[in-house]
Amino acid sequence: MYFSETEIIVRYAETDKMGVVHHSVYPVWFECGRTDWIKKYSITYSEIEKGGLMLPLLELNCKYKGWSSYEDVLIVKTYLKQSTATRITFGYIVYNSKDINRVIAEGETAHVWTNTELKPVNIKKHNPDIYIKLRAYFEDINHNN
Repeated sequence: MYFSETEIIVRYAETDKMGVVHHSVYPVWFECGRTDWIKKYSITYSEIEKGGLMLPLLELNCKYKGWSSYEDVLIVKTYLKQSTATRITFGYIVYNSKDINRVIAEGETAHVWTNTELKPVNIKKHNPDIYIKLRAYFEDINHNN
């Protein structure tokens, strides 16, 4: 399994009146992890967009399993969960860097490949060069499912 690990240091602005990270922050951290994963294993989001592709969000799920607070150092572990020529799903595990067994949250985001007008496309046909860069990861995840 191919994964990336993104370090997040909780900022004061990300906490609520109770002193814990607000639930609305996790999708932002998921995006940080997803951006790092794509950059680590293929190309940057900017290159994807220059290639005439977009990855709008279809679905977001998050299960809160713990809490964190200001200045905690967290790791967002991101992995490719599912992929086709038209859709891609990433999984996320957020944990405290001091205790990898202390999972703070788990989630996933599902995305659709589109052109710049947000019309769904088949990435194999729309931009074969980008598909080729991602193909090994797609095939690996689809083979293991």
